[in-house]
Amino acid sequence: MLGEPLARRAVAHGGAVHTVLQSAAASNAVADRPVGFGPQSDLPAGTAYEQFIFDQRRVPTRDNLHDFFNGLVWLQFPEAKRRLNQLQAQAIAADGVQAVRGPLRDALTVFDENGAVLCAPPPLWDALRARDWHRLFVELRPLWGEARLVLFGHALMEKLVSPRKPMVAHVLSSPCALHSIANLDGWLATAIQAGTWASKPFVPLPVLGVPGWWPANAEPGFYDDAQVFRPPPLQRSGTGR
Repeated sequence: MLGEPLARRAVAHGGAVHTVLQSAAASNAVADRPVGFGPQSDLPAGTAYEQFIFDQRRVPTRDNLHDFFNGLVWLQFPEAKRRLNQLQAQAIAADGVQAVRGPLRDALTVFDENGAVLCAPPPLWDALRARDWHRLFVELRPLWGEARLVLFGHALMEKLVSPRKPMVAHVLSSPCALHSIANLDGWLATAIQAGTWASKPFVPLPVLGVPGWWPANAEPGFYDDAQVFRPPPLQRSGTGR
């Protein structure tokens, strides 16, 4: 795996995350990557982070876990990350940096930070969209053996270093015919479209509920926690309308 050796090298270099990521980006193993990495001080005051990456093809990087995972995602999903960055830069060029992000920039940021891609049989997707947690994780539990959940969001990866039950991924459905990360990257880059993503085509998934992801979810009653496994909003309101 790419992350473990890079993490060891970062520690050996005194935590210099950008140095290790830049070395990886320039190596033959990850050739032809769309960006390089530099220290956070590369980012001029008053310049939008996303715009700087788009213009300079270089990612300002702090020496912390959050930016380390961000760099790993750039190395593994270069086309999808470049597409996210392109749409962010286009929105900034059109509207400037506002106090509140517009719907598209908000959706792009949500997926960039906490996104994941799920290939799963239709019954699992039906239960997930309905937030029928008992059916999704208990009744249909054997079907998870046919599913594949791939994390994309770097903030989500950082949170999983110290897992907490309420953690949620914002999940996008993918075809199951994508058998490699490179194929998934290409598909995702094409799927990221301004017209559809402004509506946030994601579904919330409590990731520690996924069978095999957390030993505790094999215990009876794990999914009874309504603070984590919440019913759909209309059910919560009690109005039914």
